[in-house]
Amino acid sequence: MKPTELRADTPALHEDVYLNFGAHGPSPQYVVETEDGRVDPESFAEAVDGARLACFSAVTWTHGTRLPVAELVDIAHDAGALALVDAVQVPGQLPMDVEEWGADAVAAAGHKWLMGLWGGGFLYVDRDVAETLAPRTVGYRSVETPTADPYEFAAGARRFEVGSSNPAPHVALAEAIDAIDEVGIDRIADRIRKLVEHLTDSVPDDRLRSPATPESGLVTIDVDDPAATVERLASEGIVVRALPTPNAIRASIHAVNTSNEVDQLLDALDSEWE
Repeated sequence: MKPTELRADTPALHEDVYLNFGAHGPSPQYVVETEDGRVDPESFAEAVDGARLACFSAVTWTHGTRLPVAELVDIAHDAGALALVDAVQVPGQLPMDVEEWGADAVAAAGHKWLMGLWGGGFLYVDRDVAETLAPRTVGYRSVETPTADPYEFAAGARRFEVGSSNPAPHVALAEAIDAIDEVGIDRIADRIRKLVEHLTDSVPDDRLRSPATPESGLVTIDVDDPAATVERLASEGIVVRALPTPNAIRASIHAVNTSNEVDQLLDALDSEWE
């Protein structure tokens, strides 16, 4: 894949995507966001025209909006590009079906909504697509026979495995997935929605940057000084984070949170819009 043919879709992508795109060539082309972190399909189509790889988030980390993954994948494929989906904000809080999405590759981590350990995650690669890709890093787990000369890459996504790694995060990831399955992802999504509605209903309309009708557990709120607000809330035992774009704070509401905790956050934010 030529570096000049790498493209990303939107400023709502995580910085890691920017860094990796930029490390392998010129700055990628971005699609201009619309309100609430949406991606305009027509602008997306223009951006991926002539590209070989299009990358976008299933749920934007900046607004918590859910993008039309299958539609964007179709647009990328119509342009002749592979579609890589950053799904890091999905597993553990929302249902996901990579076959329904039709993406060529889907990547996610286990330390966020799955509540696993750092270092555990997963990469899905369509089997037919995998056979056309040559990994940049080669290890004994990525080839059929390590002693063969020349070696052959392993079939399917296993070619992207490298070598020995710490097994603890992956054991924890498996346990986390089992725990989520036991509770039920639909049940978790429903509880998150109710908690987020409790929060968004009490945030002034001109301060809410996420959709008024919640689409995920991520809620972005406009404050005058995000860094100072994060520090102040931390002193009260409330953990939120500052965002670079938009200039706001973001709360992550999971099923393990309570209505009382949401009320504590709202009480702590009252001074922001007085």
